[in-house]
Amino acid sequence: MPTYHYVNYSWDDAKAAALDPVGRLVYRSNILGSDQRITNTGGGNTSSKLTGKDPITGQDVEVLWVKGSGGDLRTAGREFFSSLYQEKLLALQNVYHARSDKGLKSQAEDDMVAMQAHATFNLNPRASSIDTPLHSFLPGKFVDHMHPNAIIAIAASANCQRLTQEIFGGQMAYVPWMRPGFELGLAMQAISKAQPGVKAIMMGQHGFISWADDDKACYTWTLDCIEKASAYIEAKYQAKGGDAKAFGGQKYQTLAEEQRRATLAAILPWLRGQVSQQKRFIGTIQDDEKILRFVNSADAPRLAALGTSCPDHFLRTKIKPLYVDWNPQAEDAAALKLKLAAALDQYRVDYTAYYNVCRRANSPAMRDPNPTVVLIPGLGMIAWGKDKSESRVTAEFYNCAVEVMRGAEAIDNYIALPQQEAFDIEYWLLEEAKLQRMPAEKELARQVIVVIGAGSGIGKETAHRLAKEGAQIVCVDLNAAAAEATAKELAAKLGQGIGVAGTGISNCGPAIGLAANITDRASIRAMLDQVALAYGGFDSICVTAGIFVPSDTTGHIPDDKWALTFNINVTGSYLVADEAFKTWKQQGLRGNLVLTTSANAAVAKKGSLAYDTSKAAANHLVRELAIELAPLVRVNGVAPATVVQGSAMFPRDRVIGSLAKYAIPYKDDEATESLVTKLAQFYADRTLTKAPITPADQAEAYFLLVTQRLSKTTGQIVTVDGGLHEAFLR
Repeated sequence: MPTYHYVNYSWDDAKAAALDPVGRLVYRSNILGSDQRITNTGGGNTSSKLTGKDPITGQDVEVLWVKGSGGDLRTAGREFFSSLYQEKLLALQNVYHARSDKGLKSQAEDDMVAMQAHATFNLNPRASSIDTPLHSFLPGKFVDHMHPNAIIAIAASANCQRLTQEIFGGQMAYVPWMRPGFELGLAMQAISKAQPGVKAIMMGQHGFISWADDDKACYTWTLDCIEKASAYIEAKYQAKGGDAKAFGGQKYQTLAEEQRRATLAAILPWLRGQVSQQKRFIGTIQDDEKILRFVNSADAPRLAALGTSCPDHFLRTKIKPLYVDWNPQAEDAAALKLKLAAALDQYRVDYTAYYNVCRRANSPAMRDPNPTVVLIPGLGMIAWGKDKSESRVTAEFYNCAVEVMRGAEAIDNYIALPQQEAFDIEYWLLEEAKLQRMPAEKELARQVIVVIGAGSGIGKETAHRLAKEGAQIVCVDLNAAAAEATAKELAAKLGQGIGVAGTGISNCGPAIGLAANITDRASIRAMLDQVALAYGGFDSICVTAGIFVPSDTTGHIPDDKWALTFNINVTGSYLVADEAFKTWKQQGLRGNLVLTTSANAAVAKKGSLAYDTSKAAANHLVRELAIELAPLVRVNGVAPATVVQGSAMFPRDRVIGSLAKYAIPYKDDEATESLVTKLAQFYADRTLTKAPITPADQAEAYFLLVTQRLSKTTGQIVTVDGGLHEAFLR
């Protein structure tokens, strides 16, 4: 087994031998994609030229299997690979030449992407990639096109061609930057014919491509190239002083972790509001040693202004990040906010100028001019995306860009892609068409919603309902383990990871679990700060937490239980609203607050004096808060009737007590589920609809109130009680 220091060797002969040829392609792709030093998320593609049976003639034909448009090499299955007749792909060269010779070269490039569909083998529905010609026109039976940081560092160097020769000798050729497509494929074909000993090509400002006539040999050769590039860069890097001298040496000091977190929590909601002026964004913090080394360096302003080099990078990170020259040792958070405000204004001006200078007659309309990457000395990087997953990938990509700059500066001088070339990729009509074909965003996409009481019952059901519609969910409960369990359920459904809020790029997913005591203002503030560190801020809060303490056998409730009932059911909701409003005001984005009251608030009955009066107070709290928080935040309430099934308020002993109270027959050894069903039906029979009320019924009301469906509704109580006529308004 070969030994590598800079990449992982993962090939397993036994696994490969058990697979068919297409399965081996999938296997090769997955193990290449599993190492981010080899290629970034969603980047790169692989192919195999295999023999297949023509479904019409039954004859053996050469079929190019190549990773299609979309998907990620690490997880791509067979369905992510397109299959095309190799002979027909080669024949498309004649079509391309006929069109480009008429002076329509750019149009011909775009036309060929659609023409590739005519070469589809066996009705494979996977759309082929724009990189397909690169794989088809090279002679190797097996081809890997990767985006390793080490290779891109060479590709993004001022003297890329000389360095390629110096590092790889005659094994790797060089092609200057060209947009992926037919022209680049033909250029590579010409190189491979002129230099038959070459088995790889360095792609200026982009990455590299390698090939062989055996799939394992192709995999190993790909790793060999990356290993050689990495070793060369690291030797030069250490010779120049290593980390101590990286990026011109250190200019600023990193703030201590506690101070760093406090500063980020203070500015993030405001910053989220600033970058979300057109569409809301979700944030990801990265403040590990490598990114801090860059943002604290003397050369960070110069390099950040150059922007990224690889097209895969800047499609996520935009043409350049926003760097804020803030001194963490001499300036406070207020000064940082002022500098950020000025820098954001200038960034939008610069982006608009970039668009106006580079736009073509048929360019799509200018996209959001706000940055997706913000760099702050002493603090790190904040990346933005439409959801947590996208912001994490954006952070990953800029981290790759930093590593590219580190390598390029170690061996030469880093250069970025020319602005016009960058623009033509960012605003490529085919890319725009791809964006337009994407399904509409879900109703709660780009929203961060805090569900308090999410550990069980109505809160858990509400968290699931809102996550289903695209929201990022913060599951909060007094019981931390219960909150985390709900968050894990959501993450498993969404197929993404979960972790501790605010601890870095890889440790937070679309749902997190946090503990908070809503009767303690400091606990609420700490929780909301954690939400800021996890997502940048929040949009709505649903308070489903509550407590019911029945009267004792004498008909009274102890004073401490009375106070506890009001603390949780009334004061807790007020404290949440009061603390959350501070954040809402910083963001400047409209939000929603939904409190839980009860049908009991309007119905006086024996045995629940503290609960019923606290819920009546909660009803009026909704109305008062609607006035206090207007117009920025809409405040409404959901008033359930008795929800027995799935409710934490109905443990077995309370269910039995209620059954006894209402003289409903039961057995002491009867299963809890059976007891719950009996009690739920008893309550249902007292309503007009005669159907048990479930947590899902309540969750639907919370969903409606946090969407725009009832955007003009505030200060109202939505009753979900099955039709309890005693609670009708008098």
